[in-house]
Amino acid sequence: MVSGTGSVDHYLSSDEMRGIVAEAVESLALDNQRVLIIIPDGTRTMPMPHMFDAFEELLQPRTTTLDYLVALGTHPPMTDAHLSKLVGRRVIGGKVGETNVFNHHWEEPGTFIKFGAISSDDISEITGGLVSQAVPVTLNKLILEYDHLVICGPVFPHEVAGFSGGNKYFFPGIAGSEITNFTHWLGALITNYKIIGTTCTPVRAVIDRAADFVPRPTSCFALVVAHEGVAGMYFGSPKEAWAAAAALSAKKHIVYVDKPFRRVLSVMPEMYDDLWTGAKGMYKVEPAVADGGEVVIYSPHITEASYTHGKLIDEIGYHCRDYFMKQWEKYKLYPGGVLAHSTHLKGLGQYDQPSGVETPRINIALATGIPKERCRRINLGYIDPESIDLSEWRDREQDGIALIPRAGETLFRLKQQSPAAAP
Repeated sequence: MVSGTGSVDHYLSSDEMRGIVAEAVESLALDNQRVLIIIPDGTRTMPMPHMFDAFEELLQPRTTTLDYLVALGTHPPMTDAHLSKLVGRRVIGGKVGETNVFNHHWEEPGTFIKFGAISSDDISEITGGLVSQAVPVTLNKLILEYDHLVICGPVFPHEVAGFSGGNKYFFPGIAGSEITNFTHWLGALITNYKIIGTTCTPVRAVIDRAADFVPRPTSCFALVVAHEGVAGMYFGSPKEAWAAAAALSAKKHIVYVDKPFRRVLSVMPEMYDDLWTGAKGMYKVEPAVADGGEVVIYSPHITEASYTHGKLIDEIGYHCRDYFMKQWEKYKLYPGGVLAHSTHLKGLGQYDQPSGVETPRINIALATGIPKERCRRINLGYIDPESIDLSEWRDREQDGIALIPRAGETLFRLKQQSPAAAP
């Protein structure tokens, strides 16, 4: 059963949010329990300081232990300074008083434990025969030190799972590389164009199936957050709370436009500090861009493709899905998550193997701190960020030109457009 509330035209007050947390805490038998709260990193808009305060006041006195684990996926670990900004308290040595705020160390094999595997038959059924392989289910073994797990994070349209949040905080949030790479490549096979902003997706089905292996009781706070405030907060099981939040996110975070854009300038906020995260400026507008159009990712502060995977991106570059599929023997040993990121940023396209000619549906250019020569090397266009005059992009929708301020969380789609109707 789901508790909480949400609305497209109302933002929750601090008292309303506190009330939802209080009701949720009362509904759980957590006295003298060890509780671990799994939270997002700094690349998500989220009132984490407010939630941290509410948990400290309402939940911590009932527990023997209340700690936090940042669901980094494969993002870089957060420093104490970054963690302090995230939770709104001074973090010293990964601690706020006696409370631990752990990073998920995805890069350390000793971090994980295998709980089982999704069979190849199950994967084939879930994906409609698109893929057929067994998928190991591995998670951060830290969860075994706790009696109850609480997911707390926002829900937005997402390029891999359709919508973020819910059990996605397990997979890939605190998961091992096998299932992380599998789900990301599965999303790439389906394509961002088809999957983003869709609730029922094969990737989400795989994630929820994997969550059945989690050996601890789990609850979830799923929030719908806009820049103006929190539009909704729901509490319940991860699947149920997520479903309620995704329904509201579909109304709050998707903008439908009458005609496709010819050019888009996606202005990326500071919370995206590399292209790995800043690429959301492409993911969220791709469905609304005309064939032959252009997306410009404007972010002078971004100087790196990926602090985690930059070396591999330099090797493979950015390409459409079919570029890799038609040369699979050459690329099959690269991590699926890296290949997926490449295709998501490049978007839909075609690759003619005999001629070696790749034809993307739209063009992608970077107006960032990444040098021109590196942009060319990784198969992206380049625009000098100093040449960008935002005033030239404003109020030109009638010309097919769109300026997207603080891009990355709002999805743009054409009216009457079906996600299944990808070209």
